[in-house]
Amino acid sequence: MGGLKTILVLSACMVLGTVGVSGQDLHFSQWFNEPLLTNPANTGFIPDADYRLGANYRNQWSAIMSAPYRTMSIWGDAQVFRDRIENGWMGLGGAILRDDAGTSTLTSTEIYGSVAYHQMVGYASLISLGFNTGWVSKNINTSNLKFPDQFDGKFFDNTLPTSVVIDHPSDNFFDMQVGMNYAYFPTNKMYLNAGFSVQHINTPRESFFNTDPVGYNDKIARRYIGFVNASIKATDQVILNPMGYYTSMAGAQELVVGMSAQYNLQDEGDQQVVFGIFDRFGDAIIPMIGFVYKNIRLTFTYDITTSALKSYDNGYGAYEFALINQGFYSQYNGDKRQSLCPTFKQ
Repeated sequence: MGGLKTILVLSACMVLGTVGVSGQDLHFSQWFNEPLLTNPANTGFIPDADYRLGANYRNQWSAIMSAPYRTMSIWGDAQVFRDRIENGWMGLGGAILRDDAGTSTLTSTEIYGSVAYHQMVGYASLISLGFNTGWVSKNINTSNLKFPDQFDGKFFDNTLPTSVVIDHPSDNFFDMQVGMNYAYFPTNKMYLNAGFSVQHINTPRESFFNTDPVGYNDKIARRYIGFVNASIKATDQVILNPMGYYTSMAGAQELVVGMSAQYNLQDEGDQQVVFGIFDRFGDAIIPMIGFVYKNIRLTFTYDITTSALKSYDNGYGAYEFALINQGFYSQYNGDKRQSLCPTFKQ
């Protein structure tokens, strides 16, 4: 039975288009618009507002799969205790993610709550520490899976009987992430930010079996995430945002570098055009376009495949939307709350 389970695991990997039972971690090309899961120390780190709400949608591999990967999230965070902590504050936030993957309809639902503490050091530096905890539920539709003993000589026929039994088609586990950030504000026309986090720090067990084959590791590997970004007000009409992102998990690596820019359409900064270009090395070029209207920001990206997969998907990798609404508390309106980063708004 152990050998059969090993074959099952490999078959499921091919069906789901993943490299392990844990599959690919949920992720977005617009990692900077999913701040709480990029790094929980981002919770409440909102240089140009006091609170924000966001939503993300990603559709991947629709050109080559009848059931593409679809990832959705909603999230929000806010600054609290600004009037109770000298030169510091706390951030509270949360996120809900949903992912549907492959013909077996492997679904993931993840709910996280996050807390961070932010402390100014001197007049120009900020240090942030944060963590999140969450509950993950994964379910698989076994009726769409095909197993080795269902091969009829020509095709895999899932109407044929099989001796393979998945012990439980759903799995639930507790997850945790920790992170830290450093931000530097040398002038009102520039800020720099860098952070590092570790996801799955508790290495939870993820499996659809009561016992796994000998030699198979059912623990989710820790995922390491680092990023750097900057905001530079080049002119009264242009703000540049160079950035880089790196993540590593179980030997798999991802590096994304690029730049976005905001162009002011009005003197008060209530309308802006956003555009950018990013390179996920060895995988995709990612152009971005968007628009800002008052406190609402909408951006769209498209992954143009550059890897060997482009022979199959013709470069049509994934598309993604991100919507963010942010604002200020009424008690901080006026001169009581000043933006810490470059802004068009006076």
